[in-house]
Amino acid sequence: MAEYRDREHFIPLMKSDLIELLCAEKNLTEPEREQFRQFCRLVTATFHFEYNQRLEQLKAAYAPFDPDADTRPLVQPSAQEKQERLNGLFREFAWLMERANFVHLSREDLEPGLGKASDWGMYMDVDFSVFERFAIFARGDTLQPRTRRRLRNLYRKEETQVPIYQRLVLILKLRPHKRLGPGVNTERVYLKIFKEIPKLDIKMLLPGARVHFRYTDRGKVGLPWLSALGLTIWNIATQGINIVTHLLDDLIGLIVKGINPSLALWGVISGVFGYGYRSYYGYQQTKQRYHLTLTQSLYYQNLDSNGGVLFRLLDEAEEQECREAILAYFCLWRFAPPSGWTSGQLDDFVEQYLEQNAGIRVDFEIGDALAKLERMRIVAKEGDRYRARPIGQALEMLDWTWDNYFNYSNPRSELPPV
Repeated sequence: MAEYRDREHFIPLMKSDLIELLCAEKNLTEPEREQFRQFCRLVTATFHFEYNQRLEQLKAAYAPFDPDADTRPLVQPSAQEKQERLNGLFREFAWLMERANFVHLSREDLEPGLGKASDWGMYMDVDFSVFERFAIFARGDTLQPRTRRRLRNLYRKEETQVPIYQRLVLILKLRPHKRLGPGVNTERVYLKIFKEIPKLDIKMLLPGARVHFRYTDRGKVGLPWLSALGLTIWNIATQGINIVTHLLDDLIGLIVKGINPSLALWGVISGVFGYGYRSYYGYQQTKQRYHLTLTQSLYYQNLDSNGGVLFRLLDEAEEQECREAILAYFCLWRFAPPSGWTSGQLDDFVEQYLEQNAGIRVDFEIGDALAKLERMRIVAKEGDRYRARPIGQALEMLDWTWDNYFNYSNPRSELPPV
């Protein structure tokens, strides 16, 4: 059984496309194709029922922390009960991420990008004390072409390969902090899912992150002010006496002409403050431009928020479970010898089958797939070898499982056919 460091468990195929791919096998008869389609429908229904139960559990776990909830609890939980529920929510969410084939990103995974500019040219400062608890999960570690303009290339368009995550999920519990606005509810848990996020841009997604200007932008704001201030100091230092003399002559002249000298002084002062305001306005304009760039870059990459994230991820996890079970059973049923295959042999065959027939390279999660087939009693294990039960028996077993989810009218259900 081969192990790959550059492949992921996720199978990037729609379930319906996978079924059509398998049904296109030439050695299948038409009755077998119909039986296999029935098999896939029963497998799908079984997982859908089980995941619906998981959905109810996750909704109940998330309800006390949902920032978008419009319902009220009948009983307010104590601080200890709320903490226990928070711990349970993070555990349930980690389970969901594993089922959907996401990888948890540690603090060490984030460190390389924290001190670098993003691919949009922005430096971000992240203060992790903003978070009471947070976790980040990713899937689809790959390269994607991006275009950008840089000064060293005279602002001409250039294309570069940027390391990205095709999917990125955040779960955050914040604490009161000066970096957060007054409207942020720190009692809630926030969920976010994004697509196609460059690795250097992950810090842009974190609440409380601040924009740090590039040196060129700081120079546009600060250099004119500093140069004017330096020139004034130099003139005073080198020609201090002449300046004071001219200033007194001007004031005396204004008095002789009947002009209030305070007006002139106020004119000088207002000019100084006007120049300072102009520099401050330029600073604010640059800051707004940075935030606009940030907003535009993420607008089309935000897939869902809060409760919607649970529905999307549960659907993806359910689809992945179905794909793994259907693939493992089909390969055992149609291609394994009568003595069956070991888990390693089945794993290698499924990976080769997907690469040859769909052009997809994955690290098939064989242990999880076989555990599902054993739980549904549609494979037999003898020693270290697995054999698929005939399609007819598998259909009977799946049908019995479905019929016995509810036994209200028949508490003593009949024995399973397999």
